[in-house]
Amino acid sequence: MNAFRSLYRHGFARVAACTVPVQLADPRHNLQQIIALAGEASAAGAALAVFPELCLSGYAIDDLRQQDALLDGVQNCLIQLQAETRAWKTVIVVGAPIVQRGRLFNCAVVLHQGAILGIVPKSYLPNYREFYDSRHFTTGIDIANETLRIGSQNIPFGTDLIFESLDLPDFIFGIEICEDLWVPNPPSTALALAGATVIGNPSASTITIGKSEDRHLLCRAQSQRALCAYVYAAAGAGESTTDVAWDGQVSIYEAGRLLGESTRFPKTAQMTLADIDLDLVRQERMRMGSFHDCARAHDHGAWRRIGFTLSPVEADIGFHRVVARFPFVPENPDRLDQDCYEAWTIQVRALTQRLQSSGVERCVIGVSGGLDSTLALLVAARAADELGWKRDRVDAYTMPGFATGDASLGLAHDLMNALGVASHELDIKPTAMQMLETIGHPFASGAPVHDVTFENVQAGLRTDFLFRLANQRNGIVIGTGDLSELALGWCTYGVGDQMSHYNVNAGMPKTLIQHLIRWLARKETLGTEIAPVLEKIVSAEITPELVPAGSEGVQKTEEKIGPYALQDFTLYYVLRYGFRPSKILFLALRAWEDRNGGIWPAHFPEDRQRAYDATEIRHWLTVFLQRFFGFSQFKRSALPNGPKLSSGGSLSPRGEWRAPSDGTPAAWLDELEKATL
Repeated sequence: MNAFRSLYRHGFARVAACTVPVQLADPRHNLQQIIALAGEASAAGAALAVFPELCLSGYAIDDLRQQDALLDGVQNCLIQLQAETRAWKTVIVVGAPIVQRGRLFNCAVVLHQGAILGIVPKSYLPNYREFYDSRHFTTGIDIANETLRIGSQNIPFGTDLIFESLDLPDFIFGIEICEDLWVPNPPSTALALAGATVIGNPSASTITIGKSEDRHLLCRAQSQRALCAYVYAAAGAGESTTDVAWDGQVSIYEAGRLLGESTRFPKTAQMTLADIDLDLVRQERMRMGSFHDCARAHDHGAWRRIGFTLSPVEADIGFHRVVARFPFVPENPDRLDQDCYEAWTIQVRALTQRLQSSGVERCVIGVSGGLDSTLALLVAARAADELGWKRDRVDAYTMPGFATGDASLGLAHDLMNALGVASHELDIKPTAMQMLETIGHPFASGAPVHDVTFENVQAGLRTDFLFRLANQRNGIVIGTGDLSELALGWCTYGVGDQMSHYNVNAGMPKTLIQHLIRWLARKETLGTEIAPVLEKIVSAEITPELVPAGSEGVQKTEEKIGPYALQDFTLYYVLRYGFRPSKILFLALRAWEDRNGGIWPAHFPEDRQRAYDATEIRHWLTVFLQRFFGFSQFKRSALPNGPKLSSGGSLSPRGEWRAPSDGTPAAWLDELEKATL
């Protein structure tokens, strides 16, 4: 179990952003601080630990930087630190002033297991306001193909260095120093284009009011633009406060997402750990062809790649990363509010555009009293408002069949009445019975046979009626099926709920639909009287109501295809990142196995809160793979138009997801089978 649950087995790497209290111009004291914290990083299983700029000497020492006694002390401490690293698997990056060919450089020194792998000089020297770096240092911007001698060692020296693990795929890092990030064309851009997936930034940025936000903006933007992880470590306690102050800000970003940060203004050493996802970075770059076009356009081909063997920890060392149980649903309430507003507005505007361009006079929609048709009807009503239509130009039909319950039928009528749309009830049972009789189905003779034919006769007739009604009323049929159902093939093909003239829910996962409906109820966007109806609909059991209730109650969708919470979790990582099933299993275990182990939004209804054990997670993951990669693609290949909503992805064969209808899930099932818990 421990081996499978090792983060390094699944494409993650643990990194540490560190800050230590320094004593100015006292390398021996500073070395001890670094050794202590680096040892903790190694004990925590970190692959990389980044310390602040000039942390061996202290940054704010002005002309003391050029004193030989200090420079000799720094070099001696580097040799001692090199010896200390023999006991650590962690790659250590420390800041130090280094002399090369009679010039002084502000450098990042990279050490690992008894070796100095390379030394990277700072490219851009600030020489404005409180900064006077050019008084002491030489820019390293044009330094390439050089070596630097420390003791008896010839060490690669220059801004052309990229460090690459030989035994941890995609763990490739580059270094830029403080001001390098603030310029219009940071060195990290070129490093990322050359293959670096991780950027370390030893920094000594002074703090002023609002500057912390600026640093976050730069780190976030650069990690997003360069599609990399960004490890930022700034100087703090002990630096001179003669004219400035320091806050010791450390943070770790990944592709625009903040993974971890420390408290600021620390008095003692601080370390922030985060587990970065190297697979995610690689997958993002692989999908974004423009990233590689840019790399080819700017490739100078002169990089020196420094290989090293990391030998990462193979055991379960925990997980320093938030795994959201609902990746389509932000855990932050403010972000959820924003996402709901954007999703809702996209749906409404997309439908408004389609209604205008098609020249029709009405919307036609089937209403079951369930989640999907509720949201679609809400969108249609709002689109009518924006077009200046009366809401009775939305023709809503509830069509009870053999298994329709009184509760859902009542909710459908309550919803239609509350919205003020044109409300209709069309009983499909007589027509369905006629069809069953015509094809000789046993149910027509009184036998309790409730097979797929029995179900699809009802589903197909509902859609057939809607299309003919749309013809009759010069309207278009508004689809209701959601992204989760399309992924699992939980829809009737052809003249069934898979088909419509325009599907406003095609990009909406089931888990987000629940939150969006609740959001609409709170916002009272469509009137105050509708909120109680919406709350009842969201709280009801998810059921297609195609088979009459038996001794165990109504037909339950999630007992057949799995909990939508788990299936949406898998869908997100398959569709957005193309992760291996074993990695998705690893993530799901981290998120769902322990009730208190993952992030569960406070705004999620209590009755949906539960944990899933490893057996359940693996079972439903297998079901997802069989359905998604197996027999469901032909339904997605014939999807009607509908808007993409989430950055998690779309299943439109015209927009984002193109796959053969006769594909098989064999490769995915085989990969999962090899995952031994």
